[in-house]
Amino acid sequence: MAPNNSNSQKHPPFNPLHGVIKFFQGFGSLIFNSHRSGGGGGERNHKENAPSNIFCPPALALEDKSRPWDSHGLEAGVVVQLKRLSGYKKYKVSRINFLNPRTRAAATGAEESFSDMVSLQPGGVYTKQTLIQELESLSSSPYFDKIDFDFKTNPDGSVDVNIPFEETVYPSKSRIRCVSIGLIPDEQPVEIDPNMTAKEQVELMRRENEKYKRRINGGRECILPKEVEGEIRGMLMQTTCLRASLLRRVLNKIQKWYHDNGYHGAFVINHNNLENNHGGDIVVEMVEGDIIKLGIVFQDKLGIVCEGNTDIALIKRVLPKEVAVGNVYNRRAFEEAMQNLGSLNIFSSISRGYGSDEKNNGGISAQFALQELQQKWSDVSTEWSIVPGRNSRPTLASIQPGATVSFGYRNIKGLNRSLQGAITLGNLFSPEDDISYNFDYTHPYLDGIDDPRNRTFKAECFNTKKVSPVFTGGPGVSNSPIWVCRDGIKATITEDYSRQSKFSYGLVMEEVKTRDEGGDIVGRGNTVSYNGEANGPPTTLSGTGVDRMAFLQANLTRDNTRFLNGALVGTRDIFQVDQGLGIGSKFAFFNRHKISTTRFFPLMKVEEGKGKAPPPVLVLHGMYGGCVGDLPNHEAFTIGGPTSVRGYSVGEIGASRNKLELAAEIRVPVKGSAYAYAFAEHGNDLGSSVSVEGNPTKSYMRNGHGSSYGAGVKIGNVRAEYAVDHNSNKGGFFVHFGDRF
Repeated sequence: MAPNNSNSQKHPPFNPLHGVIKFFQGFGSLIFNSHRSGGGGGERNHKENAPSNIFCPPALALEDKSRPWDSHGLEAGVVVQLKRLSGYKKYKVSRINFLNPRTRAAATGAEESFSDMVSLQPGGVYTKQTLIQELESLSSSPYFDKIDFDFKTNPDGSVDVNIPFEETVYPSKSRIRCVSIGLIPDEQPVEIDPNMTAKEQVELMRRENEKYKRRINGGRECILPKEVEGEIRGMLMQTTCLRASLLRRVLNKIQKWYHDNGYHGAFVINHNNLENNHGGDIVVEMVEGDIIKLGIVFQDKLGIVCEGNTDIALIKRVLPKEVAVGNVYNRRAFEEAMQNLGSLNIFSSISRGYGSDEKNNGGISAQFALQELQQKWSDVSTEWSIVPGRNSRPTLASIQPGATVSFGYRNIKGLNRSLQGAITLGNLFSPEDDISYNFDYTHPYLDGIDDPRNRTFKAECFNTKKVSPVFTGGPGVSNSPIWVCRDGIKATITEDYSRQSKFSYGLVMEEVKTRDEGGDIVGRGNTVSYNGEANGPPTTLSGTGVDRMAFLQANLTRDNTRFLNGALVGTRDIFQVDQGLGIGSKFAFFNRHKISTTRFFPLMKVEEGKGKAPPPVLVLHGMYGGCVGDLPNHEAFTIGGPTSVRGYSVGEIGASRNKLELAAEIRVPVKGSAYAYAFAEHGNDLGSSVSVEGNPTKSYMRNGHGSSYGAGVKIGNVRAEYAVDHNSNKGGFFVHFGDRF
């Protein structure tokens, strides 16, 4: 019969040199393969590989001895059955493809459903025996009626694994039920005697079914939300039969919900027999990772277990409710527990560990290991004050250093009560010239460790000295500062409603002295008239430079802000009031109140998660302050400054009994936690400056109102910005630390 010329190939003219090259390439490959195989294996390898190696010289690339895998040694694009692979080679897998066995096309949705069942990974290196074991494992799965492996060779010497399969098809199901059986002891499998009669086998199956029902009924319902179960029911009702791929997607969806929500000890382990029971339930058996042991141990600096000072009841109080025996292990709850323990400020090191319980594989044993800080501590630090000098260059205020001596006693009686103090010396060599101090005692859990109410009592004795912005000159006005020195005591009770929201109330009794640069007590500001007399506004209510007063103070903070991929969003409202009691100088009776509200609006929807981009944010802020009654001048509101109206120095706009501040800011993320921003702000005394005795705003040539706008960038805790003072229409660069709002 004549050959089919349409399918015949036209060969090029014979080239003797090319034939010799082919011969030696094939001969060298035969020797190489025979040497590697050894003995009878080498002869077999010779027979199998000789035709391919001789007639397909392009696949005979030289082996790279440095790489940990072997080239397939075949022409690219060849499909090879598993049994034809060499048992002496290590094959590198480039891709894994699930195929329809009839069309050899990619099976839709198969990778999503079955990829987690395959232990092979792209880029992995495997032997023939490993591949055979993998195929046997998949063949034993109830999800495949038929499955096989074949391999497609690649030019680089690696192979693609093709998995043609036929999935199992079950009768349709309409509902799903998840049962947690992690704490139910495992039962030993029953071996079937091959000599059993048919009646005995039926009886055995009946007993096994009864045992299975008791096991399922002994479990508890899983914590899977009803919303997720509803989504799964919708998936099941869309099909007339239950394919293995759909079943796998359902099981993967369940496990994904657990892991996405921090339940990393939860796993799907089995489901009921789906061959019969048309239209019945899919019963999914889960191990959720129930906490059955929770240990708390103390360690010394060497990590050796020791006896701790902290009361265990205190530690358990700060743990989230999810971190308790009987609950399901949740990584996020344990991370919150670590943060809560760290917030106590009594531990130098906090670590946690968890694992499967030795006696119950479905249970979790967790433990916190804590290292306590030393109870008694002290510290001494020295510092030099730096001020702007000639040409605004940083200059030492004095060659004589200052010093701060700090000391404390923490975690008294193991209940986190503390006593601490700090003494600051402006001149280390002459302490009496400038000294300030602060001592405080903190008593948390005022109502007892076991009481759910979280109140903290704090008593404070203080001495402070600060420059008063009330008596600061306006633009172009140079005047010596007035220092406000306070000595007093303060007792406060703070009740925490959440991590950020709280309510505090207490009593303050203090003596206030106003001093000039030389340290002398002054009763008026230092504005000087033409005749040389000081005619500035009074600094105190008494007019002598010394005020004594007592007042009640309350502060309510409602803070629902949170970080969305690193960007602050949410709401924050703060209300503060000081109520004078009519005790002290001139029986001062006043009410000073301040309310602020801040909104952080994300300007676009973003996917929340680690490594995701933060959204741009619009910040709107408003603050109102007011006062009625006998307000001392040193307590007046000031306008201007990095936390008031940017672009001005502190108090540069004015001092008043009432004030209104408005601000808007747009934040655009740049990289990481850094963001660029633009802002506009306005501050106004609402005409109340004239009500302040002596009118410090007018005396120091301030406007009483002002606006600003600008832009900047925040990196970490540093803000670098350019702001324009609208009153003078001049701009400047500023560097600040911390947030504006």
